[in-house]
Parts: sequence; structure tokens; C-alpha cells
Amino acid sequence: MTKLHLHYQQALPFINQEEIAIFEKEISLCRKHLYNRTGKGSDFLGWIDLPENIDPGLIQNIRKDAARIREQSDVAVVVGIGGSYLGARAVIEALSGPFDQYDDSRTRVLYAGHHLDEDYHHALLQYLKDKSYSVIVISKSGTTTEPAIAFRLLRKQLEEKYGKEKASERIFAITDASKGALKQLANEQGYASYVIPDDVGGRYSVLTPVGLLPIAVAGLDIEALISGARDMAAYLRKNEKLHDNPAARYALLRNMLYRKGRTIEILASYTPALQYMTEWWKQLYGESEGKEGKGIFPAGVHFTTDLHSMGQYIQDGIKNFFETIVTISKPAYAARIPADPADLDGLNYLQGKSLGHVNAMASKGTMLAHVDGDVPNLEIEVPALNAYHLGELIYFFEMACALSGYMLGVNPFDQPGVEKYKRNMFALLEKPGFEEETAALKKRLSI
Repeated sequence: MTKLHLHYQQALPFINQEEIAIFEKEISLCRKHLYNRTGKGSDFLGWIDLPENIDPGLIQNIRKDAARIREQSDVAVVVGIGGSYLGARAVIEALSGPFDQYDDSRTRVLYAGHHLDEDYHHALLQYLKDKSYSVIVISKSGTTTEPAIAFRLLRKQLEEKYGKEKASERIFAITDASKGALKQLANEQGYASYVIPDDVGGRYSVLTPVGLLPIAVAGLDIEALISGARDMAAYLRKNEKLHDNPAARYALLRNMLYRKGRTIEILASYTPALQYMTEWWKQLYGESEGKEGKGIFPAGVHFTTDLHSMGQYIQDGIKNFFETIVTISKPAYAARIPADPADLDGLNYLQGKSLGHVNAMASKGTMLAHVDGDVPNLEIEVPALNAYHLGELIYFFEMACALSGYMLGVNPFDQPGVEKYKRNMFALLEKPGFEEETAALKKRLSI
């Protein structure tokens, strides 16, 4: 039985059990389409069985290469964008200590190619000049603009620093099995390489080498991560009834709220380490559901910090949203509040209590205040922040996202809208073959 729990009592003032029963047949049908591979996007369902089908030999190779990277490098640079880096970063940020980046005894994991900011990439190259480093480049095609530019810059510096042959020993490519620019370059230069499965889209790829190699380089337990995902996958497949299936219940509830005019979902957490899990969740749900004029807009806040900024709007603003709170039941450590004889801050009533207890009461109090302020609340309770339970959470979100997309009536596994900005960018950059678009866009922009 999974130890992750979905609580929805604080959504019941806005929906009722009779309504849930009506929608139960709909989510059951979506579930059958998913497992029988008869729904939209069925060519991209490799993630469903991925945790149980991971080859132990692949894990062994990843661990070996991760050890080699740590041995030879002060820094590992992960080059990728979207699903090619967000999942790995989410896990690394969640499971690393908040100040590990200042520990010079560890291999530091940095990121490139996830935007086009010139100052950032210049600063990164300057920082790396005096460091020993390796590059993990992640791209199915090898031609996605942002990571391709970053990799070109890093590869040039690596080859100047170490020589072409030695530089090749410091580059690890995660790409297509047989085609694409990066695959061709990896073959020509002899880079160690891993395959992105054809039937797993980028935002569902964290449990492939896309996520596992960077996570292993950070020194984290990838086997526990996979084990948690595997157990969650088995549990969700086995339990058909809505009451026993938290992913199906989450998908159903968020769609019911959406149909009642709650078109925005705010994912909140009281654990700063989950910041990039929120970013990964935003990409997973935004790219999966936002199409055909439909979709729940995914937003994120970080409490209690954002209670002093966004909290005012959530409490008293326009009520076209609902909240989902990710809570961690048990912090890894305890920090108890000491007594102070003067008690000038008036906090002696908290003496001896843990900061975790105060944080938990802030969470519960806020939830009730927001519900009283006409904001439905769902809560995803995770027992502890470790690799196993994070694996559970990742698979839970993936399955719920697929089911939710099917309830919306869209293909949760494509992203046609992403290509539109690229065409305009290529035209404005005067890429060959875009001459007509170039002239038209420049006229619109008066340039």
C-alpha cells in the first residue's frame, strides 16, 4: 500500500460525493484507455511500465559513469531544456542539502541551455575556466536551439582546455538511439551515450537516463527513486476503485473543479526544497493539458514565504482557482525553539516546540483560512522527503496528469503549441528556408 495520501475534505464544500460518483465512470474509462493504449498519444506511453522494466545493467552503467564524472570533475554541467533537465533538477534540489552547493568536496551540478541569457552563459564559462568539469548533454534531436547553442559553447571551451580527445571523455550524450545531430556527433567523437526511449516524452523522462544520470552524479540513490515509482505504479494499476487510487481521484477532482470555473491550480508547499518539483509539475501539466483552448493553468507558490505576498490575493482576490498543497509529514531533522528570559518577541509560548510543528500548524491554519475565503483545497501528503517517496510522488503526478488530460479530451503527450514560437524565432534569426516569414515578421515589428 502506498504511503502517499490525497486528502480532499477541504474541497467538499465545493463539490460533493454524489457529484464524484457521477464522474467515476468517466475516469474509469480514461484509465482503461490509458492501460489498454487506446487513447490519444498512445505512442508515448512507455513511461507507464518504465519503473518495473528498467534494465539493471543500465543502472549499473549509470552508476559507473556517475562515479567517473565525480572522480574527474569538480562540476558537472547538465545541458537541456524543459523535460530534458527539469526532472533531474527537481530531484537533485529536493534531496540535496540546502547548502550542499557550498561544499567543495562534492561535485557540483550546474545547468545550461535552459534559456538564452547571454550574461548567464558567459558567467558559467568564466566560472568553469578554473574548474575540472564534465558535460551531460540531453537532447533527442541535438538541434533544439537553447541546449544546442549552450553545448556548442561548452564543447569549444572543453576542447580548448583538455584537447579534443580528452574532452570527448568528459562529454556524456543522452539522445536518440539511432538518429539526430547529437547521436551523429556522439558516434563520431566517441562520447559515452545513453538512449532516450522513443515512447517516452521529455516531461515524462525523469526515470530514464535523462534524469537518472545527473541524479546519480549528485550522489543520490537512484535505485530508491525507481523503487518508489515502481511501487506506486503497481499500486495504481492494481487499485481500480476511485477510493483506493489517489492518482485517479486527483485527476477527477481537479477536472470537477475546472468545470465549475476553477481554471487555475496553485501548487503550494511549505518545504523550500520542493521549489523545482513545482517547476517540473508546472511543465508536466501545462504542456500536457494546455491545448485546444482548454486546460487548467498550473501556477506555483512557496509558503510561508509567499503568504506575505501572494497570500493576500489568494485570500481575497478573484476566485477562479483552487489550491493543491504538497506536505511532508516528517522533517528529516528537528530544530526546537529555545526559551528566552526576556521574551521580548513574545515567543515563549512556543518554547520546546519544533519548527516543523510550527510549520505544520501554519499549513493547517492557512488551508482553513483559504477554504473560508472560497478557495477549494486538496492536499497531497508525502511521509518524508527521501528518494523512495519522491519516486512515488513523481509517478503519482505522471499518472494523474495523463488521466486528467484524457478527462479534458486532449492528447496529454504532444506539444504542438511549442513549435510556433520556434518558427518565429528562426525567421527573425534569418535561418535559411524561412525567408518569407522573415520578411513578414520584420514588417510587423518595423525592423
